[in-house]
Formats: sequence, C-alpha cells, structure tokens
Amino acid sequence: MNKIIYNHLIKNFLKVITNVILAFLSLAVILNLFEEIEFFKDLEVNISIPFLLTLLFIPNLILKLLPFIIFLSAMWYLISINNSKEMITLKVFGFSNFRIVLILALTAFLFGLITLVVLNPITSVMVKSYEEVKSKYSKYIDHLVTINKNGVWIKEINNDQLRIVNAKKIKSNFLNEVSIYILNDEYQINRRIEADKIDISNSLWKIKNAKIYDFKDGETIEYTELKDYQLKSLYDVVKINSLYKNLDTISFLNLVSDYDELSKKGYSDRLLLEKLNTFISLPIFLFIMVFLASIFTMKTSSKPQNLYYIFISIISSVVIYYFKDLSLALGQTDRVPLVLSVWIPIIAISLFCCIGIIQINEK
Repeated sequence: MNKIIYNHLIKNFLKVITNVILAFLSLAVILNLFEEIEFFKDLEVNISIPFLLTLLFIPNLILKLLPFIIFLSAMWYLISINNSKEMITLKVFGFSNFRIVLILALTAFLFGLITLVVLNPITSVMVKSYEEVKSKYSKYIDHLVTINKNGVWIKEINNDQLRIVNAKKIKSNFLNEVSIYILNDEYQINRRIEADKIDISNSLWKIKNAKIYDFKDGETIEYTELKDYQLKSLYDVVKINSLYKNLDTISFLNLVSDYDELSKKGYSDRLLLEKLNTFISLPIFLFIMVFLASIFTMKTSSKPQNLYYIFISIISSVVIYYFKDLSLALGQTDRVPLVLSVWIPIIAISLFCCIGIIQINEK
C-alpha cells in the first residue's frame, strides 16, 4: 500500500512541476521573443530567426529558475491536497506531514540530479547554438567578444577603425599570442599588429615588442618593431571577462571532466569554481525549497489564509532571488569566500526550514 501511495504522490507532484514549467516557458517565450525581435529590428531577417533563438535560449533560463519553479510547484500541490482533504486520507494510512514533505523533497532532489546529468548537457548545447546563430549577424554589431577553439576574439569600432583582435588565451591581466587586424571600410586589412603579450589591465593597452605591418592593396609596404606601443580600446580585462566567458555553454559533466583544460584556455578559476558549486548545490537547493513551501502552505486548510500564505511565499521568492545574487556579489568581490557565497542562501534557508518543519509536523 505504501508503494502505491508513494507513486501517487510522486506522479501527481511531477505533473504539477510539468504544468508550472510549461507556464514559465510560455511567459518566457513571449518576453524573450520581443527582445530578440528588438535585436533584429534593423536587419532584414525572417521572424523564424528570432523565434529559433528564443527556443534555443529559454530552456537554459528555465534551469536557472528551477528552484523557484519547484517552490511554486510544491506550494501548489500541497495546497491542493490540503484543500481536497487528501491530506487527511494520507494521515489515516500513517503518513505524517513530515513524511509527505520528505517524499516530495526527495523527488525534487532526484529531479535536480537528472537535470544536471541529462538536461543540462542539452541546454548547454542549445546555448552554444544560440551564440553561433547570433554570431552570424555579428558583422552588423559594432562590438563583440567571444571565445571558440581558436581562442579569444574581440571586435570593436574605435575612432572609426574596425579592429579584430585574436588571442590564444587570456590569463590574469594579459592577452597572450595576439594578432590585431585593423580594417578599412571595405574590410581590407590596413594594419596588423603582432605581440606575444598585451597588458589589458585598463582600456589603454600596453604592448611590449610590437611588430607592426602596414598594408596597401593587400601588400606589405612597411614593417616596424616598437619596444613600447599603446593602443586605446573600449575593453579592459574586467569587461572582457564579463562578456566572453559564457559558462552556460559548459555543461556540468564537461565542467567536471574538462576543468583543467578550461582553466588552461583562459577561463577564470574563480568563475569555474563558482559555476561548479552552483551545479552541485542545485539538487540540495530544490530539496530545501520543497520544505520551505511546506512551511507556508501546511499551516492551515482555510482558503482565505492560504491566499495570505501564497502572497507571503511569493514575496519570499523575490527576497531569496535577490539574496542569492547579493551573496554571489559578496563572493565575487572577496567580501566572503567565493564557495561559501554560493552556499550561504542554502544554509540560511535550511536553518529556517529546520525550525519551521518542527511546527509543521505537529499539525
């Protein structure tokens, strides 16, 4: 009998999660589609392109919102079984409030694990495809920073000059093994600058032992070597790090297996460590969000009070969202250890749940 009840609870909870995900998907598609249309408004492209980009982008967004989706799903499901008196039936069969919530929380935990192992690799590939499709229209974009198997690529228009910068990697405040191409209006190379290392700690790039090639009609007309050379750019190391390293293109499995290789390519060890801990914490985050939902929804079976608790819980979701961002910001600015900043929201919610679940189990 217990196995039948377990299956009933898990099956119905997963149905609710699916419905909430579909609701979030619908809203996200509408909002992101407008954003993509805005991006392409000056370009002659078919509406299918913005729609395709939206479909590629949204699944990754849903994964980021998964803790709050689980929270709302658990809240919805617990209220429904409370109002339908199904909770009383479960108690007749010896199921306490804590046991019911624990079953749902474990379901959410397993859902998080499956998401990391199965769904996350798919969404990371979709994000890569999103960037590839969008990069096809990069010639219409004045400024672009990206990374691929050929290294770091930077495109900018500065003082009416189109520059294409290619570096093998970025490490600390330096671009290594760099080639800078300066193009004219007809996309012909006027100048090429080669350097082993460029200091990009600020927007005035400092180049040591620069090799400068000037071209005319595709032929080299002058070659110069300068020990010290400076180049004004729109970018510095902070801006480049914030723009080109989209870790959403890296799945949990790839991050674990290729961690050292990614670090060698120039990805910040701090960013990789933060992303890894964010992945690891996801199933635990989903687990405690179910308990948090139970605290708000199992105190009463009165419908007017349920509306009150729903309102409070939604406000709590907003607070948790911004608290999570604040904690990460503190870690990124070294106010607290970076790894701890990922776990602080989970620890705080867990402590709150430990107190609240005792009262829930007494109902």
